[in-house]
Amino acid sequence: MISIVIPVYNEHENITPLYESIEHALHGLEYEIIFVDDGSTDESYHTIRELHEKDGHVKCVRLARNFGKTAALTAGFEMAQGDIIVTMDGDLQNDPGDIPGMIAMLEEYDAVSGWRHDRKDPLLSKKVPSRISNRLSRWLTGLPIHDFNCGLKAYKKETLEGLELYGEMHRYIPAILTWKGYTVGEMKVKHHERKHGESKYGFSRLLRGLLDLINFKFWAGYSTRPLHFFGAVGLVLFVAGFFADLYLVMLKLLYGERLSERPLLLLGMLLMIIGFQIFMIGFLAEIMVRNYYSSSGKKIYTVREKLE
Repeated sequence: MISIVIPVYNEHENITPLYESIEHALHGLEYEIIFVDDGSTDESYHTIRELHEKDGHVKCVRLARNFGKTAALTAGFEMAQGDIIVTMDGDLQNDPGDIPGMIAMLEEYDAVSGWRHDRKDPLLSKKVPSRISNRLSRWLTGLPIHDFNCGLKAYKKETLEGLELYGEMHRYIPAILTWKGYTVGEMKVKHHERKHGESKYGFSRLLRGLLDLINFKFWAGYSTRPLHFFGAVGLVLFVAGFFADLYLVMLKLLYGERLSERPLLLLGMLLMIIGFQIFMIGFLAEIMVRNYYSSSGKKIYTVREKLE
C-alpha cells in the first residue's frame, strides 16, 4: 500500500483539487491519503473531514497548533500504514502524476527525491534562496541531488523507522538516509504555479536551513564520536597556548625579558585553559553518548539484510 503524507497549513482551497488529482493518478492502486492539519486557522480541517466522510482513503491528523513541517511530517509518518510513503506539499505545486514514476524507481533505490528542474516560483523570493541553499547542502552533505527542498519524495517505509527529526530537518531526510547507508535517487518532477493561498516561506527559511545544515553536518560526522571534534579543537588551542608560553619562557631564560609586560603570556594561559575545558566537554559528551546507546538499545549501524 502507498501512504501519501501531506502537511497542510491554511490550504483549504487546494485540498479538494489535490485529493481529486491524487485519486486520478493512483487509480487502481491501494493507497491512503494522510492530511496533517498543522494548526490551520481556515476551513482546511473541515474540508478534510468532509473528504474523509466521503472516501475512506482519506485520513487526517490534526495538530493542536502550528508546529512546523518537520513535526507535521513526523505525525504523518507515525500514522502511515503503507509499505511506501510519499510526501508532497498541499499547495498544488507538486504533481501527483509523478508519484507512479517515483514508486517505480524504488525498485532500484531506498528513497527518491523530486527535482523541480523547471520551477514555477518567483526568482528573488524563492529560486535564488533555494539555489544558494541547495549548493550549500550538496557541499556539506556530499549528497549530489539538485533540490533538497522539493516536497515530493518517496521512501520505503523501513527507511523512516526510528528516524528522529527535529527543528526543520525534513529537507535533509535524504541526506540522513544516505548517512545511514540507504540509497537515494533523484527524479525530475513537474512543478506548477501556486493558484490559491499564500506561500508560508520567505528569506528567513534560508537562515533556518543553514543552521539546520550545520547541525546535520556536525551530527552526521560526530554524533557517535564527539571527543574527536571537541578533543581536536581543545588540543589545538592547548598546544597553541603551550608553545606561546614556552616561547616567552625561553625569552626569559635566554635574554632576561620581563614577562609581566607581555600580553602573550596571558593569551597563552587562556588558550591552554580553554583548550583543556573544551577537551573535557568532549570527554563528557563521549561518556553520555555511550551511555545513551547502551541504555536505549539503539544501534550505531544499519542492517540491510542477514543470511543466517
